[in-house]
Amino acid sequence: MTNVNKSHQRVRALCEGAILVALAFILSFVKLYELPNGGSLTPAMFPILLYALRWGLPRGLIAGFVFGLLQLIFDGAYAWGWQSMVLDYLLAFTPLGLAGLFKGKAWGIFPGTVLGCAARFVIHYISGITISRIIEPTAVPGFGTFDNAHLYSLVYNGSYMVPNTLLALLLAGVLYVPLKRYLAGQDLQK
Repeated sequence: MTNVNKSHQRVRALCEGAILVALAFILSFVKLYELPNGGSLTPAMFPILLYALRWGLPRGLIAGFVFGLLQLIFDGAYAWGWQSMVLDYLLAFTPLGLAGLFKGKAWGIFPGTVLGCAARFVIHYISGITISRIIEPTAVPGFGTFDNAHLYSLVYNGSYMVPNTLLALLLAGVLYVPLKRYLAGQDLQK
């Protein structure tokens, strides 16, 4: 690969990253439902997962981090202190880039989505345990009041992360055929 081609690929990755992070940010305002203490169902994760799958792990992690930073700054972050800001925004969206581990793999968007979403859930779960101990006992609308931080975090964060994962998988299924060449990065290969 020549230096010109490498430079072209870096610029292309940067431009696609900017576009897909911006799309994710816009989609984050399409909230199908929102919980009172943060967390919502949106299609916002899909562009980050898409970018990670196309460009790989390092760039995917950076895109997830940038998206989390934008969420923290502009989306009216719901946080219970600095720990919540770091965990629920900066760290929680970064692992969506783990989908990049499946770069170039047939059907990689599906296991990549599950892995990225599961890792995001783990970060929110850890944050939820920390926050629950601050405001214990805690209530989850429709589920009751919890005095066990681990159970609270599991139920609360699962109540929006499971549907978000299913929504991302649904989008991947619907868009897989039209985006197959894009997902595989076939236009990037010589």
